[in-house]
Amino acid sequence: VMFTYQITVEYLGTNFVGWQIQKNGLSIQEILEKTLSRFLKEKIKVIGSGRTDAGVHASEQSAHLKIKHNIIDKNNFINSINFFLKKYPISILGIKKKSNKFHARHSANKRIYKYFIINRCSSLALEKNKAWHIKKKLDINIMKQGAEILKGTHNFSTFRASSCQAKSPIKTLKKVVVKKNKNQIVLTFQSKSFLQQQVRSMVGSLKYLGEGKWNLNDFKKAFLSKKRTMCAPPAPAHGLYLTKVFY
Repeated sequence: VMFTYQITVEYLGTNFVGWQIQKNGLSIQEILEKTLSRFLKEKIKVIGSGRTDAGVHASEQSAHLKIKHNIIDKNNFINSINFFLKKYPISILGIKKKSNKFHARHSANKRIYKYFIINRCSSLALEKNKAWHIKKKLDINIMKQGAEILKGTHNFSTFRASSCQAKSPIKTLKKVVVKKNKNQIVLTFQSKSFLQQQVRSMVGSLKYLGEGKWNLNDFKKAFLSKKRTMCAPPAPAHGLYLTKVFY
């Protein structure tokens, strides 16, 4: 008998090749699988809710694993695993028993990403690699108008990486919120699922709008063109956080 467990994980993606196991460097998935396999003394496969790219962070990634035995003391389990993980910026936040039908990726019905921008002249000391530093003053109101245009069901081909594996470019953005507090701008995106590089591409295009490189018409034209070549340069990975996955 195998038991299915869901884990929630926080990590700083800076020095990793991303979530997904790759030959060219260390991934979050590889570290978790090795650590869990060693601790549970069985071969563990960890399936994430989605791949985050190199340099992208997560405040609450979700994953599942199937194991041979029941976890009786969850706190003890979490503390033990986190003890082994402590040389990496990775932490298991929680563990929950699920039905064997549960799948971290396929069962998800809502994902939330946040993107952080620090809009100021001075370089970043505390937020280095944790937010996008933009010196030029951004117009938050026009960025909010751009965000409204992105809401709803659209063909997001403009904002899709050429290597994207998704069957369809059509996605439904339930929420796009742009908020400013002092010099921090936070963009929140909610959808059932996202295309590869979709969030960073949308943020890069909203930034073009905010700094006056584009007006609303240019933004709409790029979006409606469905052409990747019309997209503004995508925002860097280090400002992006996967913040919640709902089932």
